[in-house]
Amino acid sequence: MATSADSLVAFGQQHVTRGLGRLTEAVMAKGEGSYVTFEDGRRMLDFSCGIGVTNLGHCHPKVSKAAADQCMNIVHAQCSISFHGPYLRLIEKLLPIMPDPSLDSFFFWNSGSEAIEASLKMARQITGRQNIITMQGGYHGRTFGAMAVTKSKTVYSEGFFPLMPGVFAIPFPYWHQLGLPINTSEEELVRLSMYQLELVLKQQTAPRDTAAIIIEPVLGEGGYVPAPASFLKGLRAVCDKHGILLIVDEVQSGFGRTGKYFNVEYSGVRPDILTIAKGLANGFPLSGVVSRKELTDKLVPGSMGGTYAGNAVSCAAAVAVANAFREEKVLDNVSARSSELLTALNSLRDDPEVGSMVVDIRGQGLMVAVEFASPLYSPTDPALVSSAPKNLASRVTKRCMEKGLLILTTSMYEVVRFIPPLNISQGDLQKGCQIFAESVKEVVREG
Repeated sequence: MATSADSLVAFGQQHVTRGLGRLTEAVMAKGEGSYVTFEDGRRMLDFSCGIGVTNLGHCHPKVSKAAADQCMNIVHAQCSISFHGPYLRLIEKLLPIMPDPSLDSFFFWNSGSEAIEASLKMARQITGRQNIITMQGGYHGRTFGAMAVTKSKTVYSEGFFPLMPGVFAIPFPYWHQLGLPINTSEEELVRLSMYQLELVLKQQTAPRDTAAIIIEPVLGEGGYVPAPASFLKGLRAVCDKHGILLIVDEVQSGFGRTGKYFNVEYSGVRPDILTIAKGLANGFPLSGVVSRKELTDKLVPGSMGGTYAGNAVSCAAAVAVANAFREEKVLDNVSARSSELLTALNSLRDDPEVGSMVVDIRGQGLMVAVEFASPLYSPTDPALVSSAPKNLASRVTKRCMEKGLLILTTSMYEVVRFIPPLNISQGDLQKGCQIFAESVKEVVREG
């Protein structure tokens, strides 16, 4: 087996499936708190959190200890054979923090994509209907059903058609999706999106054929765009009127990422089905589908399941995550650091040297994005700026890496996303913001 950093990379390039993309051709060796270390010795501040997973930082001691202790009791207690303690204790921890008290029925699986698959199956069986309405710009996963309701980039489905049938899309209330100026009012964006929903229900999928509407309350791979509360309330009203289920996908936005346990709390809207994953177990593979018992009692026993669904070690880790959130006042830290992050980014937008290249700063909590102008957008796109440097977002993230900061792009637009640990210190956040600002200025100067 290869041992040096370079030979390990070469081995991976030879034998790991090419369908996996990577930010860097390197081997990650260790993670601790807000930092990761690579086999070549580089230590980097991590503003990616494994794409929003390690919300409490890498290898949180209480979470890792809970998992290690569980490994000495039982590792695999299959959900179709019996209950197991960590599964039930996790439900006990999650019940009080659900965004609505009606959400009282839980099924745990392994990944966010699987949670979406389960939610689609549940919606169809519960309603007796087939069709699903999704959002342009939405991302829900790469498995077959999840891929069908994903509309953020064609790379996820290109070459894999035909996809799952019965899927219809409407524009998310985002100025890009509607081809409108960035200063278009929220009221107008919502009005136009709701009108498109009305048309879809009249022209493409009748309410009696529509099982569910699925939405991320903050677009993830679509550009970190929060849904207006009025839009979520509008969807809820349409669903109530027609007996359609509202699936709220909080795989990325949940577990404190936006300043509340779940982003949908900002609107007060009740999901019929809630999907969760990522920060749920801080790196251990675990996802969940939560609904209300009156709905899940309609499911046929055996229609849900999975060999590793609700793994005992992952559930034990998630119990420790829930405890840490409460004991360490994580949400208070999110509030404080979010204010500092937005202040730093807004000062960059006010900088006369680079401010004209910053099209938008948006997000909530520590799920924040900066969008840059581009000379490569279509002529009708309001973010088209012919004088802007090409590929600003990817070039900025590359420069950040050279300076010791892991940070990611997102969406088909020029967007950089900030997803640091929720318990990040003031000093580390400031350090990351400084690296980002330096990188933006250098790349803009280079043109």
